[in-house]
Amino acid sequence: MTGMVYLIGAGPGDVKLITVKGRECIEKADVIVYDYLADAHLLEWARPDAELIYAGKQCKDHTMHQWEINELLVQKGKEGKIVARLKGRRPTRIRSRWRRGYGPWGSRCTI
Repeated sequence: MTGMVYLIGAGPGDVKLITVKGRECIEKADVIVYDYLADAHLLEWARPDAELIYAGKQCKDHTMHQWEINELLVQKGKEGKIVARLKGRRPTRIRSRWRRGYGPWGSRCTI
């Protein structure tokens, strides 16, 4: 079973500015990994059975380190799950690092 990881830019804080595709990914996700910059109202679109994982990082207060978040995304994807990673900033900043760090599995990742 092949999973998929979606990197979704949560925008500058206004829930109305997320893309239609971003909302669709949230609605179909088995797992949603989000940070403190993602508007909490975005999680209202999640399926009732979706697993919600907070992975917020503020200054020196890290719930999870970036490598732990990346490993979690890979693990859930390998389990065949649809994963939505809600990023408070532009997801394109992490895509190249994601591909370098996770090689072939990174190809099952989209923005």
